Amino acid sequence: MNAVEQARGLSIALVSEHASPLAVLGGVDAGGQNVHVAQLAGALAHRGHRVTVYTRKDAADLPSRVLLRPGVEVRHVPAGPDRQLPKDELLPYMDEFGHFLARDWQLQPPDVVHSHFWMSGLAALAACRELDLPLAHTYHALGTVKRRHQRECDTSPAERVACETELGEGCDRVIATCRDEVAELVAMGVPAHRVTVVPCGVDPDRFTPWGPVAERGGHRHLLVQIGRLVPRKGAAVSIAALAHVPDAELVIAGGPPPERVDQEPEVRRLRALARAAGVADRVRFVGGLPRAEVPALLRAADVVLCPASYEPFGIVPLEAMGCGTPVVASAVGGQLDTVTDPSTGRLVPPGDPVALGRAVAELLRSPSLRAACGAAGRRRVLTRYGWGQVAAATEAVYRQTLARRPAVPKVA
Repeated sequence: MNAVEQARGLSIALVSEHASPLAVLGGVDAGGQNVHVAQLAGALAHRGHRVTVYTRKDAADLPSRVLLRPGVEVRHVPAGPDRQLPKDELLPYMDEFGHFLARDWQLQPPDVVHSHFWMSGLAALAACRELDLPLAHTYHALGTVKRRHQRECDTSPAERVACETELGEGCDRVIATCRDEVAELVAMGVPAHRVTVVPCGVDPDRFTPWGPVAERGGHRHLLVQIGRLVPRKGAAVSIAALAHVPDAELVIAGGPPPERVDQEPEVRRLRALARAAGVADRVRFVGGLPRAEVPALLRAADVVLCPASYEPFGIVPLEAMGCGTPVVASAVGGQLDTVTDPSTGRLVPPGDPVALGRAVAELLRSPSLRAACGAAGRRRVLTRYGWGQVAAATEAVYRQTLARRPAVPKVA
């Protein structure tokens, strides 16, 4: 690849079958991957590339094309019923998804394809093989890890692990989001030399220590947890830990809109746990938040809790660090890379409410310690995790992949 080719903008296809960049966050299947795809697409466009995001059409009234921002178009792919389905029920429609991609790319092939999550990877791999297009893949989560932690509660299709192995062997490059994922991939049989680590990112201009601050309750301290209301995110651990942290309120954000929170089964389960622990009066569920309201809540918190039992990467710790708020997180997955103990917060064993409570209490006792951790977290975000940096590293992987392949002929 010569200097002119290196300088020109690329045509990039991002495939994200269940995680639309247009989705409202906090639902069962709407979380960090939606943010990642949206922000990566925007940052790549800012670098001069043309990005098309392919995601499944999950509502009848969705237009076929949506301009997300200049340089980024979202294509809604007709694959399966045009209604929302749990992501674990989407595998039967991936052949249809892949056929759509192949037809679309036959007319105007992208320079590079980057699939996100294993089912997107299957659809993209089939189309890329048919058209001889380069494919990079990001798993976001691995079936082997999910099965290990969830056991009989794992609702993934039985074929998942085998498909993920095939995908790792068949794509041109795997883009892992943390070092822990590389070890898991090697154990699956994916050679380490075919894997590049590029972390998820955060918008340091949105998630800042300066700006609106959410209203606090009547307690001395505020603890915040943000994420999907699924058991692996560890809200039950945070509630149990609250018994060891007097005079602190816990706000849990995520799940359905505020007006439907009371009907959410997981909220009812967690409220029962809070009553049994004697902390029900100090736990508040605020439902799923619009993205614009998340920074204000993170700024209001004294400490942000991220106690997931496993976390493929975890964007919330970075968002909290960007806002200058210390984090106490479980020592799993990507959080081992992002949260540095003791400089930006604390890492504790997963599933241990006593350790979580002790770490939080230590930070709450010392305003100066919290301020130091918050400042260090902000510096870490600025030096490592801005989306501009992530997009540049991702683009480097694309160009390295293209340099190893013959040029793809363009249709006039």
